[in-house]
Amino acid sequence: MTAPAPHHAPAPHSYVSPIPVRRANLGDALASEWTKIRSVRSTLWTLGVMILLMLVIGLGVAAIAASSEAPMGDESALGFGFFGMLPASICVITLGVLTIASEYGTGMIRTTLTACPSRARVLTAKAIVFFLLVFTVTTVVAAIVGAGQVALVDTAAAPSASDWLRATVGAGAYLAMLGLLSLALGTLIRHSAGAITVMIGLLLLPLVAALFMFSAALKSVQEWLFTYAIPSQMISLYATRPPFGEDGPSGWEPLLIMAGVAGVALAGAFALLNNRDV
Repeated sequence: MTAPAPHHAPAPHSYVSPIPVRRANLGDALASEWTKIRSVRSTLWTLGVMILLMLVIGLGVAAIAASSEAPMGDESALGFGFFGMLPASICVITLGVLTIASEYGTGMIRTTLTACPSRARVLTAKAIVFFLLVFTVTTVVAAIVGAGQVALVDTAAAPSASDWLRATVGAGAYLAMLGLLSLALGTLIRHSAGAITVMIGLLLLPLVAALFMFSAALKSVQEWLFTYAIPSQMISLYATRPPFGEDGPSGWEPLLIMAGVAGVALAGAFALLNNRDV
């Protein structure tokens, strides 16, 4: 007699997730970083103080100049924006460092890299979100301050379209690039206080050191520091001609210099982030 065929239990049904599963991409990382940067208090405080400094100092200096009624020659009133831009840069530096260094301090960077193992994608998303946020806010505030300065100081020359573009878009891009440099340094140092201290040193120390170089042998070094220190670059951004000698930068050149420096620093941050443990 033929033996009966063996009875096989039915195969269990495989689980199908109701949530669509797909590979993560840069858009997901951008959404995550945008949620982070807009939901932490450091963003509100640093950008809030930055806006306040640009408005109060920029318009305050313009009001003082207007009350003095001193002639300004062919210079426009937009140059007074520098006085608010310099202290505001400290706020941008702080936010740039905290954007990544705070995650190292709290240990959240492990969660971030677990959710998105591509470290280059994480750093790219942080850089893009940070740049667009700072650039947008700074440009809008600079335009408001510039309009107020031109209205207050009627003894100054009427600014040209190029002057307006550099005092708004140029100023916003410069501070955003300075923030990217801070972001890169925060990635390299991985310590908030240490990276902020180093960045403030880079902002102020070269100019302070140049003030005390009395030796004739250091004359060329002193001139170089006076010309290429970050505050001097900010002044040059508002100038139509080189304010520190014929060979110094002016116009859009300071922005190009800062973009180059930030790009090199970010390249180093990418390389080191991919080749060391968290």
